[in-house]
Amino acid sequence: MEIRNKDKQAPFTTKDGSTITSLLDLANAPVKNQSLAEASIPAGGSTQRHYHKESEEFYYISSGTGVMEIDGESREVGVGDAILIPPGAWHEITATADLVFLCCCAPPYRHEDTFFE
Repeated sequence: MEIRNKDKQAPFTTKDGSTITSLLDLANAPVKNQSLAEASIPAGGSTQRHYHKESEEFYYISSGTGVMEIDGESREVGVGDAILIPPGAWHEITATADLVFLCCCAPPYRHEDTFFE
């Protein structure tokens, strides 16, 4: 049985600029097909626009509001919204209020699978 507590995991900054706390990923559990992390972005901040060749991502907004841009289409997002980011889709999220969201990647998140303009 694998159980990880968020408060016992050290946060880090990803290549896209968000602060991530890995809940279950390649670094802390024997995962094979997905990863789960909590990301936070302060109001006015954003990730750097990027894409992943391999990983499909889900974002689930648990706190705050923002604007999600995927392949040139932008929408306001907030608490309770679940967002699908297909592999290869350019994306960026900007916080309009302090933003916290869960991020699930399949296959698991890897820095090497993050590409920028």
